[in-house]
Amino acid sequence: MQGILDVGLLFRYYRWPVVGTWLLLLLENTLLALIPLFIGRAIDALLGSEAGALWEIAAVMTALIAVASARRAYDTRCYGTMRVRLGAEVVRRIGDRPVSQVNARLDMSREMVDFLEGHVPELLTAVVQVVVSMAILWTFDRRLGLSALLVVAGVAVVYALFHRRFYRLNGDLNAQVEQQVAVIEQRQTASLLAHLKRLRRCEIRLSDTEVFLYGGIFVGMFAFVLANLWFASTLPAVSAGTIFAILSYSWELVGSGITLPIVLQQWSRLSEIRERLNEATAGALPGDRQ
Repeated sequence: MQGILDVGLLFRYYRWPVVGTWLLLLLENTLLALIPLFIGRAIDALLGSEAGALWEIAAVMTALIAVASARRAYDTRCYGTMRVRLGAEVVRRIGDRPVSQVNARLDMSREMVDFLEGHVPELLTAVVQVVVSMAILWTFDRRLGLSALLVVAGVAVVYALFHRRFYRLNGDLNAQVEQQVAVIEQRQTASLLAHLKRLRRCEIRLSDTEVFLYGGIFVGMFAFVLANLWFASTLPAVSAGTIFAILSYSWELVGSGITLPIVLQQWSRLSEIRERLNEATAGALPGDRQ
């Protein structure tokens, strides 16, 4: 495995297995995103004493269960192989470093695979839900679609303001984690306690930053849901099923809007890890930056 250790290198080496998992994921999330629409249709059909729409929902749910089960079984095998290969490569490149740093960076390297296995699917899920939600809301009324577009753009702008801070705080945390094994080897209670307190301070700074970020996002999202509820009530001859679908897709977009910054935050962390791993390969010691 030659090249800079990062998510891109992993993807180049395992592109077809990863693409296979993503295709299954896109199919799974497309089926999942259609369920509120079919439920809304079923509500209107049942109110009209027609039960045929229930079979449509049953078919979609059956397909969703089959695809989701197959994807999860495949994911475990695919990404498990990647963790083994990447871990061996990290040790080969930096095995002459202090054990504390090798141990920490081996754990950090696994986060790259975790990102492909967990966070990229979350991102794809969020993107599918956002696109489907905006498209369907727009078909009901363009005010609904426009409000969805504005709130997603607002989330992206808010996160951009926090990216550099997340990068720096994760760097502080990773540098401290790299010292843990060395501190434990000293077998001095005072040193270990000081180390744990420094870890706690790093984690508190990250947590406080998240509070400000997600607090602002939640305010915007809840305003969006209330606005769409009011817009829905003003639609001419609106049915109960239509209102249900509008609220469901508005709430799905809220969930996706929260997922996007979570994935972006992890990307900020991986950017710092990538620099750390590859500086170590070149001979620098990022742990010395503090």
